[in-house]
Amino acid sequence: MADETSIKVSAAARDRLAQLAAEQGTTIRNLVEELAQGTPTQAEYAERAELARAELASALGQAPGAEAEAKARALLERLGGAHHGSQTAA
Repeated sequence: MADETSIKVSAAARDRLAQLAAEQGTTIRNLVEELAQGTPTQAEYAERAELARAELASALGQAPGAEAEAKARALLERLGGAHHGSQTAA
């Protein structure tokens, strides 16, 4: 297919991807494609954050302040969202 390419990784990374794919009943290709399509970019995180701020402002009559955002971000990190929350622009 014309829209395909190759990605070079270490043998260790390839082996780990193969193990992860096997455990999920899929292929390395599908695993990598799902990661690429399912992981938001920093710009997408920022857009989501702005949409959330707008929703809160609409519901509450005002946007949350910096302190409230920091508390919410800390809560999300404690709940396991640290890898996503840290990428969101304030």
